[in-house]
Amino acid sequence: MTSTIQALTRETEHPKAEVIPVRDWLGRHGLHTMILVPLKTPGVKKIRPLTVFGQDDAIHGGHFEIHFDNVRVPASNILLGEGRGFDISQGRLGPGRLHHCMRAVGLAEWALELLCQRAAHRQAFGKRLYQHEVVAHWIAECRIAIVQTRLLTLHAAYTLDTQGNKAARKQIAMIKVAAGRMASNVVDCAIQVYGGAGVSDDFPLAEMYAYARTLRIADGPDEVHLSSIALLELRDQRRRAQAKL
Repeated sequence: MTSTIQALTRETEHPKAEVIPVRDWLGRHGLHTMILVPLKTPGVKKIRPLTVFGQDDAIHGGHFEIHFDNVRVPASNILLGEGRGFDISQGRLGPGRLHHCMRAVGLAEWALELLCQRAAHRQAFGKRLYQHEVVAHWIAECRIAIVQTRLLTLHAAYTLDTQGNKAARKQIAMIKVAAGRMASNVVDCAIQVYGGAGVSDDFPLAEMYAYARTLRIADGPDEVHLSSIALLELRDQRRRAQAKL
């Protein structure tokens, strides 16, 4: 293998880390192969940990840049079989995306709590911030969005538990889009209420926003999920129409 990879887990830099999984990107689906590569293999060089919006990437799961220069490993290091790398990745992406959404709901709850604390104590133009209608509406809309997203997350989790990963594809894609957008919006409202302090390191909101915004890209960008949702919805509508005939 000769390549540069910038999406490996932060555990790569742990002093006890010895082996990393690497996926060979050679086209679509059946052409991907997952291989175990010992870190001490000649040609493997750890370059640097990555950052997101200038923040430590550890909060996002952590990613590392690694160079592979003519790295050779035995064929027995292939996981599950040649061409099965996509299957391995997809097997964890469904539950993994759901975990992202669960964390997004918790993050939004924390952001709303901070927003309300600031709005209740800070004054502007002779009254508390929450007494200004625009801020009061932000609080209400954030609560509505959080509850909606939590229920959609529970629905996706229930479908995954009872029907399996494949049957829950649409529900997981829906919540993946909704949760990232919701968390970004709630944190953004909190930042606006805090003003300049909200984008400083004196409060956790800047780091929270970096995490929330990253969710709209991690494990598949929103646009890919939206296209998948549309195709799955059209499939379901077609099946319903055929069932009525």
